[in-house]
Amino acid sequence: MATETIRVGVTRDALLAGTEKTFFDPSALEILKGAKEITWEYLPEAKKVLTADDAAKYDIISVVAAGIGADALGRADQKLKLVAGFGAGYDNRDVKALTANGVLLTNNPDAVRRPMATTQLTFILALAHKLNHKDRITRAGKWTDQRQYYGVGLTGRTLGTIGFGNIAKELFKIAKPLDMKFIAHDPYAKEEDAKALGVKLVDYDTLFRESDFACVNVLLNDSTRKLVGERAFSLMKPTAYFISAARGPIVDEKAMYDALASNRIAGAGIDVFEQEPTPPDNPILKLENVFVSPHSLCHTDECNRLLAEGSFRSATAYARKETPPKLINPDALQHPRQKAWFGK
Repeated sequence: MATETIRVGVTRDALLAGTEKTFFDPSALEILKGAKEITWEYLPEAKKVLTADDAAKYDIISVVAAGIGADALGRADQKLKLVAGFGAGYDNRDVKALTANGVLLTNNPDAVRRPMATTQLTFILALAHKLNHKDRITRAGKWTDQRQYYGVGLTGRTLGTIGFGNIAKELFKIAKPLDMKFIAHDPYAKEEDAKALGVKLVDYDTLFRESDFACVNVLLNDSTRKLVGERAFSLMKPTAYFISAARGPIVDEKAMYDALASNRIAGAGIDVFEQEPTPPDNPILKLENVFVSPHSLCHTDECNRLLAEGSFRSATAYARKETPPKLINPDALQHPRQKAWFGK
């Protein structure tokens, strides 16, 4: 009896623009190449949103950044059974529509846990040592101006996070040698998990009122959109720093700008924006008390390889009729298309 061959499409943003070179170590492709159950190819063109034609062409799509909505699903010729995400976030993928149409969705939080934690630690250290100011005065030959920009010691300072998931826990682990105080706000956190890391769970107001460095570590969804706004910034100390590296729309960008421009808070490290790419005339980019990066500070060779490997392992597991890891919508397994695939 012939083995059914599964067709896998990898979104074209896996390739560096204008090249056939992957942005990750090509060794990750050996996972796909070594799976006899599948054939694979890159989608013919880069796109921000997958279409019904894509869903008709591939059984599995390994997705770097593209979204997928209800309009891509439900056509009579739909083949798509799995969307295997590279990263942790999936806010641009319609989970309800995927589930209703029998399509599994996976993400890959383990790939970004350490890189995102070190991203936040990078901002913390850079802000504490006023690296942006010192870089600027050195380039300008204003060596003696250094006394205006003494840094902030971290011993005994308070590191707080909104959210206490994988990334926040990793951040507390790697920050432990700095002898900081740790607090977090997360209504779903378990007290025993917090205690194991020396973290005190607090309410929303206390988190912003007491943190010397406040970090965002939640997924973007309807309940977290603009979770951090004018109220949060009004509670922060004027000496405190804010770090935004989760998803831009979690933060009210105008409120953040107002707090920074008025020196209501001391500074910020910003890796994500409400609109991406952020416009060149975004006033935040003109502020001297911020570090900014283009939603990519976590992207190291290690991170990029792990992103690809996680997605490809989900694809090959599914092709072998195994439930893929990090499944977001297990209810989709009850759909007739999935039951037929798994022989249930």
